[in-house]
Amino acid sequence: MLYGSIEAGGTKFVCAIGDEEMTIKERVSFPTTTPEETMPLVIDFFKQYQTDLAGIGIGSFGPIDIHHDSATYGYITSTPKLAWQNFDFIGTMKKEFPIPISWTTDVNAAAYGEYVFGSGKGLSSVVYYTIGTGVGGGALQEGRFIEGFSHPEMGHMLVVPHPKDDFAGSCPFHGNCLEGMAAGPAIEKRLGKKGQEVAEDDPYWEIEASYIAQCAYNTTLMFSPDVIIFGGGVMKQRHMLQNVHDAFAKLVNGYVETPELSKYIVTPALEDNAGTLGCLALAREAVLHS
Repeated sequence: MLYGSIEAGGTKFVCAIGDEEMTIKERVSFPTTTPEETMPLVIDFFKQYQTDLAGIGIGSFGPIDIHHDSATYGYITSTPKLAWQNFDFIGTMKKEFPIPISWTTDVNAAAYGEYVFGSGKGLSSVVYYTIGTGVGGGALQEGRFIEGFSHPEMGHMLVVPHPKDDFAGSCPFHGNCLEGMAAGPAIEKRLGKKGQEVAEDDPYWEIEASYIAQCAYNTTLMFSPDVIIFGGGVMKQRHMLQNVHDAFAKLVNGYVETPELSKYIVTPALEDNAGTLGCLALAREAVLHS
């Protein structure tokens, strides 16, 4: 029995096949261009395994419709990627693969991977953020995603501008939201170069850490989770985690007692595999409950 994983990101689709032990057997990626160009590549990849393919887990960029009783369940909805607006993702896959398909956001899938296999393993409450090209967040409580009329958009929480930061924010909707102030494109617009090109001792990182710490502070007071995991390209700057710990401690100012920060605010144990393993685990769950 095999399971399929689709990480549908804004830049690329990462597709993988895993076995019952959740071992990744093959993984490929395709550029995210248009549904007409990208989806046939995705479908052809999985057709190689169709005989043994039991279920597929999809974690997609959004916004997406997650409500099973909705007429547009399984659609990508009001995305800024115009070619993908109102695209029937699940319907397209079901035509070719009439098997159980799990459907959630890309960041929820990564959160689930860390919950099952990584930094959230054995914990009841896990919150995961990706800070990269954009910022997204997902939360799990006792194995269930926290969501209501839709999935969370935690990457767009408003943050207080740092006193040394005169940047207005790059988000066209909210300006100084977390994504608008701390995502990779916001760094590049400020400094004229990508984050990985900025020296470790550059004063800018104090500003970046302040926004991520505000995110952790807001999350702590709203959810009191067992762990907050920060993934994405920005957090691959290894010095960032200590900067965030320091800024977070100042913000909390002793108001609440959290777990030890080295175990409370962490980076993904699965690194870049979190989304793929999360989708495979969600595919397995979909098959078990079908």
